[in-house]
Parts: sequence; structure tokens; C-alpha cells
Amino acid sequence: MSTPPADDLIALRRDLHAHPELGFEEVRTADLVAGRLRAAGLEVTEGVGRTGVVGTLRRGGGGPAILLRADMDALAMPETALARPWRSTVPGRMHACGHDGHTVMLIGAAERLAQAEGLEGTVQFVFQPAEEGRGGARAMLEDGLLDRFPADRCYGLHNMPGLEVGEMAVVEGPQLASSDRFEVVFDGTGTHGAKPHLGRDPIAAVGQFLTAMHTVVARETDPLSPAVVSACALAAGDFDALNVIPDRARIGGTARAYAPEVRDATEAALGRLAHGIAAALGVTARIDYRRGMPPVVNAPGPTGIARSAAAAALGAGRVRQSFPPSTAGDDFAELSTRVPGCYVWLGNGPAEDGALHHNTRYDFNDAALGPGIAFWCALVRAELGAG
Repeated sequence: MSTPPADDLIALRRDLHAHPELGFEEVRTADLVAGRLRAAGLEVTEGVGRTGVVGTLRRGGGGPAILLRADMDALAMPETALARPWRSTVPGRMHACGHDGHTVMLIGAAERLAQAEGLEGTVQFVFQPAEEGRGGARAMLEDGLLDRFPADRCYGLHNMPGLEVGEMAVVEGPQLASSDRFEVVFDGTGTHGAKPHLGRDPIAAVGQFLTAMHTVVARETDPLSPAVVSACALAAGDFDALNVIPDRARIGGTARAYAPEVRDATEAALGRLAHGIAAALGVTARIDYRRGMPPVVNAPGPTGIARSAAAAALGAGRVRQSFPPSTAGDDFAELSTRVPGCYVWLGNGPAEDGALHHNTRYDFNDAALGPGIAFWCALVRAELGAG
């Protein structure tokens, strides 16, 4: 069962919270991580994927190799919880997703496991930079992560406000959606706003596209296969020239899905709608659809191991086997599409004042450090054979 974390781990978590660093800028954070791992006796490799750190624990001459990942980066947003003693000291930067807690939990587990007896195998403790949309997992892979630090299975953990502290959700199948971006540019012929018949109006085209794009999910996607298509940016014309129809209008947004076929169909449908609307209105359309992270889908084998480890650490009654997936994304998917993996949710307690992930008042709950460390240790013992 879990035990309270040492005071120095709470102090470390709060120190990281007070000194947030964005993706690929985690120099101070990586240095602190590497120092703790070296002090625990692990093999340490720095600079993997620019600012990533890998600590390797080897025991015996055989056994499995597993990879445990924690993300280190913060977000480019201000912290508004002014009364918090450990609030961010960096303007416009804060740990609003709990990566400070994720980092400290994996450090705490590595320190405990370095002293454990009866292990047979290898653990790669991976501290990843730039999870928040800057491609940290891909950067580590391109730097040879899985070639240099091979693993048979990989595991990720994320805190979840709303789940009680000491509670976890370990669920087979989709957990997080793919994350793609699209931009459509409509080019027409600008003219006087009072004489629209002399031009070709790209704003009319972008307006029709904005309405039509929502039919992709409403009418082209199986209701049992969730998807999201959202317009998030729109640009056309000039508010200082409200009698001018412009030459160009742009619209962009995000598309999310859990199944590859839904992802493919969404991309095709958005292109078809853009070109069809453009043809109907006498303008031209260009679409740039950029695929980002694939979905996180938990494999059966690792999920079973993780579920047993969570029950051993927290008690069987504290482990949920059913939990709704999130339409957010995580580039842990870059790892779990290459190595069978499982991504688990750890309770962070009530969302205080509605402060969920990416909220300016959010904070990781230090009471969740103990359960998280206990889970990681139980998982390694389950994988590497220690009772």
C-alpha cells in the first residue's frame, strides 16, 4: 500500500512548480532530475531529444526491459493563484498540467527501486521534454531512444482531477485522441463591399465551410466512433476597411479521433468540403491538414499488468476498470504505437474552484505523490519478478 512521500519530494515538487520551463527549455529541471538519479546509483544519460533524461536500472542478467515515462514541461500561461507560496516565479509560465508531479513521482520511484531486492531485468526511467505540443517524444525517438534504451513494454501516468487521491483508472483501449491540425485558405477576388457581384467573396466561402465542417461528425462518422472537429481560428478582411471584400479568408482548427479509419475519413471529408464549396462559389481553396500525435490506445497485455500493480499498490477497490477516454492528446502515443503500452490515470482529488488541467489556478495535489510512487514501484515489481 502507498505511504506518504518524503518531505524532500514534496519540496522538490514545489520547487519545480515555482520554476516552470517550456518544452525543450527544461535545462534546470533536467539537471535536477539527473542529479537525483545519479545520487540513487542509476546510469544516467542526458540530452536525449535535446533536454530529455534517461535513468537506467539494471538487475540480473536477463528479464524484461520496460520503459516508464514522465513529462517535464510547463505551459505558456500565467498562474493566478496568488496566495500559493510555491507559485510560479516566471511570468507567463506555469505548471498547469501536473508535469511537476509526474516528474517527482518517477524520481521517487527510481530512488526506492534502486534499493529494492529481487528484481531481474531493466527499467528505463524516461523524463521527456516538450509533451505540450512541441514534439518531445518524437525528438527522443529520433535521437534513438528505443535503440539506445530498448523496452518490451512502455507505461505512462497522468494525474486526473475528479478522481480521488489514492484512486486510479486503468482501462484497456482508447485513452486519448489523435491530435491533428487543419488550415483552409479560400482565395477569391476582392471588391467594393457595395458591389459584391464584381468580385468573388472568400468570406462567403469560409462561412459555408464553417457550417459544413460540423456535418463531418454529425453525418459522416459512426456515432459509436467518437470524433471532434473544431474551428479555432478565423481571419479575413480588416475592421478599418469595412467596405472592402478581401481577396482571402482563412480558417483553421483541430480534429480528434480514436480510430485510424475515422482520422482518415475526417481528413478526406474536410478536403472535399473545402474544394466543393470553393467550386460552387467561384473561388479556390487550399487545405493543409497536418497530422500530429496518434491516439493513445492501451494494449491488453500491459493494461492487465498495470491493473494488477495498481490493485497491489492501492487496493483492488481503488482501481477503476471503466473510465471515459479524453479527447485531449499526449505524445506518449509516439511510444505506445511502437512498443505495447498502457497509460493510466491517477487521482488528483477534487478540482478546486473548477481548476482542471490548463487552468491558471491549477495545482498538482502533493497527496497524490505517495499513491503514484507506490504504483510505479508495484508495476516494476510485477514486471521484473519481485514479490
